[in-house]
Amino acid sequence: MILLASVLTEAAKVPTLLPPIGFALIAFAVFFLLGVVTWTYRDVANRHSVKADMTHHDDHEHGSAGHQHH
Repeated sequence: MILLASVLTEAAKVPTLLPPIGFALIAFAVFFLLGVVTWTYRDVANRHSVKADMTHHDDHEHGSAGHQHH
């Protein structure tokens, strides 16, 4: 039993690549960058819908004026 306890405590002392705060900071940085990317794409559909409406509107004006109906 003592041998098992010493093996378990020895396994818990294995050094890691970073301390726990390092992993937390990396995770925070990744989520922060993902948030920045998401923030840059906010309201993209609304910005382009104005251009799409203008193009659609111009097509009807110029397209119908260009066609001659007999």
